[in-house]
Amino acid sequence: MVSPLHEAPARSAQPSSAELLSERVRTLLRERPVFDAHVDSLQRQLDLEHDLGVRGRGHLDLERGRAGGLGTVVLVCWCDPKHLPDRAGERTRLLLGQYHRLLARHPAAVAFAGNGADLARARESGRTAAIAGIEGGHSIDGRLDSLRWFFAHGVRVLTLVWNNHLPWIRSCQDGAGPEVPAGLSAFGRGVVREMNRLGMLVDLSHASVQAFHDALEETDRPVIASHSACHALHDHPRNLTDDQLRALARNGGVLGLVFHPGFLDADARAEETRVRATAAYQALAAEPGAENDTELFLRQSELLQREARPLDADRLVDHVLHAIEVAGIEHVGVGSDYDGIQRAPRGLEDASCYGVLAERLLARGLDEHDVRAVLGGNMERVFAQATAPGTEAATAELLPLGEPATAR
Repeated sequence: MVSPLHEAPARSAQPSSAELLSERVRTLLRERPVFDAHVDSLQRQLDLEHDLGVRGRGHLDLERGRAGGLGTVVLVCWCDPKHLPDRAGERTRLLLGQYHRLLARHPAAVAFAGNGADLARARESGRTAAIAGIEGGHSIDGRLDSLRWFFAHGVRVLTLVWNNHLPWIRSCQDGAGPEVPAGLSAFGRGVVREMNRLGMLVDLSHASVQAFHDALEETDRPVIASHSACHALHDHPRNLTDDQLRALARNGGVLGLVFHPGFLDADARAEETRVRATAAYQALAAEPGAENDTELFLRQSELLQREARPLDADRLVDHVLHAIEVAGIEHVGVGSDYDGIQRAPRGLEDASCYGVLAERLLARGLDEHDVRAVLGGNMERVFAQATAPGTEAATAELLPLGEPATAR
């Protein structure tokens, strides 16, 4: 139970972002709903018992997603560093159980999506298509049979590495020892091949430059970088260089533009550092309930969104347009990282706001066809290609909620 100070805010009498959209954008979103390639909301359901089917705290739930034109969402299982490395697999299976719990609780609102045909069926039925993902190869415990278990239980996207280096892949962060390969080891290349065989989409956000190119060399299916931005506009290590963007385009893959202000703009990153150093931000860790990491993250996020100088959504548009210029319109999409970031750009504060991005893209010169491609069409294409018929299985053996959290 959280204190009243941290309860979900009351519904405002002010019109929402969705209510302020032009009819042109409303029509566009009906015709091609948004495909968000990376969202971290499952932790709220596991750790705080927030039902993601209804409006609540954080950035994303099904109710706000529907209001914002969300048609497909990749719900990732991400492990807090305290679970690494020994408890990563167990934590991931618990989070995956929450994905299946969401499907069971709200069958009229959300549908499992394991391939392109599932996406089409969900759209025809008016439901949100939910794709299960994993953020970080630590979750497979260095075992291909664990990767197969996750596939059999519904996972269709794997981000090969997070910020921690693994014995088989280097991340984009500093600090790797000599035992870590510059890119992918032989086992890491085997992971990519097995994902291709199974029909699981390879995600290269967080990977080192060498690992990125090694994966492209190994894969025979298109890949994504689900939640990154453009290094040419801000030289954050999580962002892709122009050479990487061109390589991704040659592969047929897609960049999902992240909404994190600190990845989009150097001044915004400095502003976040400033707020995190304040006494008010630091004091949150001492409040009752803050021993729950997910609750503390939410409180910190709410303060940061409120106190940091806003970054306007047009800065995200700058990155979208740069990626289009370098890689081509067919290779750019959306990967907000909602609930994995502590604040969002002004105008894109939560999942009810995707239409604001559509408005800004139209205002900056994209036509409706191109906006549809960026918001959903490109990601839908690459997901369908990566999970196409002829792979290991077309449907999942859905994880029973009471099954023990151990891989077989």
